[in-house]
Amino acid sequence: MKRPIVALIYDFDGTLSPGNMQESGFIQAVGKTADEFWRMSDNIARGQDASNVLAYMKLMFDEARAKGIRLRRSSFKDFGKHIELYDGVREWFRMINDYGYAHGVQVEHYINSSGLKEIIEGCPIAGEFKHIFAGTFIYDANGDAEWPGIAVDHTAKTQFLFKISKGIFSARDTQRVNDSIADDKKRIPFPHMIYFGDGETDVPCMKIVGMFGGNPIAVYNPADAKKRDTARKLKRQGRVNFVTEADYTKGSRMYRIVTAIIDKIKAEDDLARLAASSR
Repeated sequence: MKRPIVALIYDFDGTLSPGNMQESGFIQAVGKTADEFWRMSDNIARGQDASNVLAYMKLMFDEARAKGIRLRRSSFKDFGKHIELYDGVREWFRMINDYGYAHGVQVEHYINSSGLKEIIEGCPIAGEFKHIFAGTFIYDANGDAEWPGIAVDHTAKTQFLFKISKGIFSARDTQRVNDSIADDKKRIPFPHMIYFGDGETDVPCMKIVGMFGGNPIAVYNPADAKKRDTARKLKRQGRVNFVTEADYTKGSRMYRIVTAIIDKIKAEDDLARLAASSR
């Protein structure tokens, strides 16, 4: 019997890592503090009435050029090596994969982030993901970043949910993602999705996953009372089904929620198969 696929889809900053990925080496390399960098980025976006994501990408480009730093794929990956991760994240993927296999499902992990794919690709857990959907730069013939290639804001992230559902792993695909496919023909139906996010920028994805029968989870840094309050607010507003600390260790609330959802998905899949069969 074919195993149902369960997709675990993660935002990155604030969800798997307590900080912003640009703070793992890049901002320090250009001689700025995190507060200075993000204030400058916000001023660009506000002054030009521009995308916050494109504003921070432009600022990265401008600051690196001003400091004589070459922005190459390898440079970004080097920054990614220093990303801080929450407790248990490194062991989480194998642990949940094993649980899923033992209980009759295939677990896949995805990133859906407004950060940079190139930095995520350098982090210690990059190999755990089926696909990473995130922002990228365009590179010239010498391998230097010269222009934003993909900018992912909070509403743009929703398109990747539909791509994951249909088994599309190209960020530029605009054709197949809009094709009509029956729910029972989709590679991963929405009820088989678990979405992890940490804040209001994840609301569009949380809303869509929940609206179509999936399971959105609000994650918060246990050391940050403001983040905890934001997560609880999302639960009160009906944006998410669950709220939990960003603790990915075995036996944690996160672990208990996710394994219970996996059990539920498998039971519902078994019932659907029984209902569809004739004797």
